[in-house]
Amino acid sequence: MVRLKDVFKEYANETRALKGISFTLNDGEFAFLVGPSGSGKTTIISLLTGEIAPTDGEVLVNGFNLSSMRMSKMPHLRRTLGVIFQDFRLIDKKNVYENVAFAMRAVGAGNRDIKKRVPYVLELVGLDRKAKSYPQELSGGEQQRVAVARALVNNPRLIIADEPTGNLDPPRSLEMLTLLQKINELGTTVLVVTHEKTLVDRLSQRVIAIDGGRIISDGMDGYYDYYEEQ
Repeated sequence: MVRLKDVFKEYANETRALKGISFTLNDGEFAFLVGPSGSGKTTIISLLTGEIAPTDGEVLVNGFNLSSMRMSKMPHLRRTLGVIFQDFRLIDKKNVYENVAFAMRAVGAGNRDIKKRVPYVLELVGLDRKAKSYPQELSGGEQQRVAVARALVNNPRLIIADEPTGNLDPPRSLEMLTLLQKINELGTTVLVVTHEKTLVDRLSQRVIAIDGGRIISDGMDGYYDYYEEQ
């Protein structure tokens, strides 16, 4: 479960990025977090992954209280998270299998578990025949699916997808969202952070709209009202 309660975030330059954000994302839920550039989306991602701490308020992620958690607990939190970045962040000198396996090695997984888990995840994302290919040999959509596999391989409770379709054409964007929905149906909580309204319209899922560091709406009806005002 994810819960933000009355969360404020002010940076050293006195910029108030978040101004009293509150929402709960239950286990197994799928939700979009939408808003224009500078609205506070990136700050929320950084809070959920433990990269920054709130100035005030409470941030709970998968049973960890990030408002007061010791740094020594951070690796335990991050094992429960999978993050998909817009720029993929694949290792050019490693093939598809090795890129995904690297995420397991980073949390101390043994070779037996890696040999069992990686092929399963690659098949899930439709890349089982590309295991020996290198990133530069893949299309943009295939590279993004490697990023999804890497985020998924440690069986996280929560996947955060940060603008996962930003570098893809419309057909591949829809393919990516369909894959994330499939992962959600298998029981993983999914939060997709985006500014692309047309993609959000494709799926009937919860939408949390943020602007100016505040939640403007939470739910489909308020989401449409919000965009009509833009």
